[in-house]
Amino acid sequence: MTSRSVLVVGESLAGTTAARELRALGHAGPVTIIGAERHGAYSRPPLSKAVLKDPGADVALAQGLDGLDVDIVHSAATAADTSRRTVTTADGREFRYDALIIATGAEARRLAAPGRRGELVLRTLDDARLLRSRLHSAASAIVIGAGFLGMEVASACAARGIPVTVLDVDRPLERILGGYVSAAITAHAEAYGIRCTQTSGFVTPAGNPMHGVTLPDGTELTADLVVTCAGETPCTNWLAGTGLDDPLGVGIDHTCATVVPGVFAAGDVTYLRADDTGPDRRAPFWSNAVAQGKVAAASALGLPPAGPPYDDYFWTEVAGLALKVVGALPPIGEPTTVEGSVENGRALLTWKDPDGRSTVVAYGMRKPVSALRALAEPVTMT
Repeated sequence: MTSRSVLVVGESLAGTTAARELRALGHAGPVTIIGAERHGAYSRPPLSKAVLKDPGADVALAQGLDGLDVDIVHSAATAADTSRRTVTTADGREFRYDALIIATGAEARRLAAPGRRGELVLRTLDDARLLRSRLHSAASAIVIGAGFLGMEVASACAARGIPVTVLDVDRPLERILGGYVSAAITAHAEAYGIRCTQTSGFVTPAGNPMHGVTLPDGTELTADLVVTCAGETPCTNWLAGTGLDDPLGVGIDHTCATVVPGVFAAGDVTYLRADDTGPDRRAPFWSNAVAQGKVAAASALGLPPAGPPYDDYFWTEVAGLALKVVGALPPIGEPTTVEGSVENGRALLTWKDPDGRSTVVAYGMRKPVSALRALAEPVTMT
């Protein structure tokens, strides 16, 4: 363990978590992180929450690695040679490794073609700062995508009194949280001033600069701001020719190992390969990036992981309403039990799964995640 060199590509949450875990596991050998983010490592979840509201929140995002004896290279990875176990960076340097952890994350998916101006996305600190500045003068907004990010961006618009329309083929958060929670969130969001519109298909950009969208029926909607929150694209271009990348990202197993010996991956760049527990699965959430960073670090050292490469915990805030979720998603049908009142904006919802576990949603109710995890665990009979 002391002489083994570990190279982490990606100064992301997964990458920095892996570096910390390597040291926590007793690895004393070289650890190098290659990162292209000009602001260094920082936390992304606050970008669509605190950062859009308060410029002062920017300074609290940094994720330092002080005291861990980690070399950080600020240059993008451009190529990998897995037979020689090297990674080349944009500035022409070549780095050798005994174990490689891929943690390059993902980029925001855009609807507009390259060169078409006006489309806003939210993935980086610079994206958040630009959107925050535009919110000061906007009189209307369109958000494309009704997932976690889209609803958080729409909430930031509505909080400033900006009329905002959210467009998606599904109802808000329906793909993630199921129909029951989606219906409640939709009603709450619309009461808050967010207009939620289901489309019959995908929308297309309108104008250059982009000033709106065209719906499948030909209707054109315009706004001062058009923000696309339509998912992400794994950052795998630098892996061309390695056999590691495909349209879903970098495939991993339950040890975060890839199909190439000595190469592991973690975070938003990954998907969990199909096995007897289910099909290929992408789950680009904060909690999974942390879990996979820890698993990848252990596996890179030849140690058994302490836990699985996923953590079924999610949280968001929509129109001032906090949601915490623990368990398998999406929950199907109506909840098994309801404590409190969804209509009054404060409820604890539970769905019992066939395996004895539960999916638990704290809907506007303050509950520590430890309590939600305890409720989600199967009840053992003695």
